Amino acid sequence: MTTEKAIQGCKKQDRICQKYLFDAYSDAMLMTCMRYVKNLPDAEELMLNGFYNFFKSIDRFVYSGEGAVGGWLKKIMVNECLMFLRKKGALKIVAEEYAGELESDDGLTGRMNASEIFKLIVTLPDGYRTVFNLFVVEGYGHKEIAAMLGITEGTSKSQLNKARTLLQQMIRQNGVYHGK
Repeated sequence: MTTEKAIQGCKKQDRICQKYLFDAYSDAMLMTCMRYVKNLPDAEELMLNGFYNFFKSIDRFVYSGEGAVGGWLKKIMVNECLMFLRKKGALKIVAEEYAGELESDDGLTGRMNASEIFKLIVTLPDGYRTVFNLFVVEGYGHKEIAAMLGITEGTSKSQLNKARTLLQQMIRQNGVYHGK
């Protein structure tokens, strides 16, 4: 079965097509959710809610290639995670006056594998981790992040700066970085 045929089947509420898409994308979408919430059961629930919303709104989806399905699913998953964090009161955002630009990461993360970086990212405070993921991983700009989270652009920049600074400190403390 192709993804395009599966989408067509999902529009007819074909359970086999829904399972096909779920099986094809669930691992990646679970990893997306895990970047935002630390708890695996919460991430699994958010992923399932995201797929439910995906299938519920599938009639509005226009297939334009393989990447479109993953992109749309990822957007749904990110929104599910943000709603969860808001409801939980976990998005603690620091004030804008602490905003600043970080010069560089000194190449610290270039010496680490993805698993090591992921383990450090999930330990960041929720607000830092959320902005970091939205900016660095998902590719949103500060203006978009500000609108999504109901904060100012300066606050988004501050959260990113603090996340990067904290990640650099954790990398150095964990002995992963052996430079300077």
